Amino acid sequence: MHPLRFFAFIFILVLLVVLVGPLIMPIPPLPETIAVADLADSDSHFIEVNSIQVHYKMAGSGKPVMVLLHGFGSSIYTWHKVMDSLAAEGTVIAFDRPAFGLTDRPVPGEWTSENPYSNEFQVQLTVGLMDALNVEKAVLVGHSAGGTVALQTALTYPDRVSGLVLVDAAVFATGGMSGIARWLADTPQMKRLGPYLSRSLAGKQGDAFLEASWHDYSKFTAEDKAAYRKPLQIANWDVALWEYTKVNRETDLGQRLGEIRFAVLVISGDDDRIIPPAESQRIAEALPDAKLVTVDACGHVPQEECPEAFLKPVLEYIVR
Repeated sequence: MHPLRFFAFIFILVLLVVLVGPLIMPIPPLPETIAVADLADSDSHFIEVNSIQVHYKMAGSGKPVMVLLHGFGSSIYTWHKVMDSLAAEGTVIAFDRPAFGLTDRPVPGEWTSENPYSNEFQVQLTVGLMDALNVEKAVLVGHSAGGTVALQTALTYPDRVSGLVLVDAAVFATGGMSGIARWLADTPQMKRLGPYLSRSLAGKQGDAFLEASWHDYSKFTAEDKAAYRKPLQIANWDVALWEYTKVNRETDLGQRLGEIRFAVLVISGDDDRIIPPAESQRIAEALPDAKLVTVDACGHVPQEECPEAFLKPVLEYIVR
């Protein structure tokens, strides 16, 4: 065979494997899943907001009202060490954002308008939940990617937000897909393979992410690990995570910080390896009125790893 024909044959063969392989390769089903009702806690509540069944917990009473928004790969659980202390000063509402926790995980084809995994939808969901619970205004406390949604909510609905606490927030680098990565994610091949690849969160990659989130990972208990694993037992969690990953993109929120007209509290762990402390400092410097608190010997989740050091500035901010 002529060398050119040989290489042409090899090229066509490789192309067929790349294009057709992902469409025909068998995808193993998820291990046996568990119904959401069987995973709920005794203090869990569910409410339908914008056609999504939202899982939330509520504590305390009166004003101020604090709405807590967790980060990527997390859930309501991330607030379990600080909710009671916050509730002593008012009403606290923590909810699972779509793609995480025990909140609904619709699959493509089950929604007809805004993708429920987009930040834009989650802004509407935050305000919709406040409406459903008769909350006129709230202090939003957003951690990591939840900080993205909290900030976007404050910019979109400034009359509904009375304060903002950004905890190791993803503002300048939100981690969204763009360019060729976004194009590839929408190909038939990746639409089929994407959810399967997302399952790596349940394995070593997920463990590595959690370890990188703590300054002292020895403090991460077996109970903590079980709580983080719990939502990975729900049907379609892999599909939802892939949809969340591919629908969100980099934002211009960092350029809009000057629009915030009230005092903001910015908190960072000094050993945050997910969102470096310099990013939180940059956020504080770009805001017209901000206080930056850096928690010593703490990683990406100060509300879990250093709850007392986290609570001190937050409570001071809440009762200001």
